[in-house]
Amino acid sequence: MEPDNQTRASGFILLGLSEKPEQEALLFALFLCMYVVTVVGNLLIILAISSDARLHTPMYFFLANLSLVDFGLATNTVPRMLVSIQIRSKSISYPCCLTQMYFFHFFGIMDSVLIAVMAYDRFVAICQPLHYTTIMSPLLCGLLVGGPWVFSCLISLTHILLMARLVFCGNNELPHYFCDLSPLLRLSCTDTSVNEIFVLIVAGMVIATPFICILASYARIIAAITKVPSAGGRKKAFSTCSSHLSVVALFYGTTIGVYLCPSSVRTAVKEKASAVMYTAVTPMLNPFIYSLRNTDLKGALKKLLNRKITSSS
Repeated sequence: MEPDNQTRASGFILLGLSEKPEQEALLFALFLCMYVVTVVGNLLIILAISSDARLHTPMYFFLANLSLVDFGLATNTVPRMLVSIQIRSKSISYPCCLTQMYFFHFFGIMDSVLIAVMAYDRFVAICQPLHYTTIMSPLLCGLLVGGPWVFSCLISLTHILLMARLVFCGNNELPHYFCDLSPLLRLSCTDTSVNEIFVLIVAGMVIATPFICILASYARIIAAITKVPSAGGRKKAFSTCSSHLSVVALFYGTTIGVYLCPSSVRTAVKEKASAVMYTAVTPMLNPFIYSLRNTDLKGALKKLLNRKITSSS
């Protein structure tokens, strides 16, 4: 196509999860309930950790940050979809699309890195318990959280700058419910090879590398647990890791399929299904996963709720 015939897109049409109007009411009710549970669950985790001095430890510091990131990830995508269904308008302007894509990558990268940081925390706690407080110092914990925030900001900004150089012409219908990178690249009528190379590099840095580090950490953890002489000690060690392993399976099981699988085996339906898992389902389930088997956190949540009920009555 000649450059003279190319025009920059003023906006896109988000086709949503389903193109059947009769399903929109059900989708609206389902995702509204999921979003409310996500917001309440993650904010309760943050409030419980911040209000209970016993939970001012590295593990809960990382968990509070993960809850904040999950809240941001869900808020970036789900409310926009709910509004689109309610007002029956699927259009999104080009600047709003890039903004949504920026925050999607920002929170997504943070999620991946924080999960790996939490695996390192469990590794130190189980494999080097006598040196835990020395290794996991406040300075290191601040760096392990502050560093990813800066890194995520820079990587997400680079994605946006590379996307802004592309030209979109002709079809502006995006087969997704938010502005994701892969569907947008397929709509461009200019060369996207630089963007695709950068996607692979970033996927290797923020998905493959953390996942390999998590596997290595848990290999060492399992080896250390098997050497524990008492069955009670082994059970306690495994229980502290089971919640985190569930989150690892949920998050990486979907993101690897989207960003590291060949494009030839990916379809719009698979991409949307995976996106629902890591933008809506995982942020909703994380508070339950971490609180149901954690006695200290359940105690803090009960105290927080009792305090709110007492003050309101």
